[in-house]
Amino acid sequence: MVLARLMSDFSSSDLAVIESQLKGKTLQIYWYLLRDPNSSVGVREVQRSLGLSSPSVAAHHLDKLLSLGLVEKTTRGEYLLNQEVKVGLLKFFSRMGRFLVPRHLFYAIWLSTMFVIYLIVYNVILYQPTGSVHNIAALIFGAVANIILWLETVRLWKEKPF
Repeated sequence: MVLARLMSDFSSSDLAVIESQLKGKTLQIYWYLLRDPNSSVGVREVQRSLGLSSPSVAAHHLDKLLSLGLVEKTTRGEYLLNQEVKVGLLKFFSRMGRFLVPRHLFYAIWLSTMFVIYLIVYNVILYQPTGSVHNIAALIFGAVANIILWLETVRLWKEKPF
């Protein structure tokens, strides 16, 4: 297996070319390969898994990924992910095992946890709700921040190509 190049090995013009080419079905196939980066896939497997109209469509987009240097072709004619780049929509996703999840998810979980702890500890255990300006402001800002982060996370999840 050829060693994968790091993203820093790409110049900004290379990344711009990759970003311009990595759209539509090509992005969908790249995303499919990112799901299991250590396994190779054949043209027909990609075509069937993604519901493409013919194997030639899958082969065209896989060859496009090959020319961009993102995949390599094995001696058996299968394609193997060679490089993971963060361009376009992929900038907003992080790998969690074999899943790509929106980065906002981590912030949303953290902030929601802190907000729930604040609600329980401050308003139930330590003090009775007083209706003070500080408590109301904290509740409003916490609720608004949680809503924004969760909406952004869901929006990114819906935009994923696969």
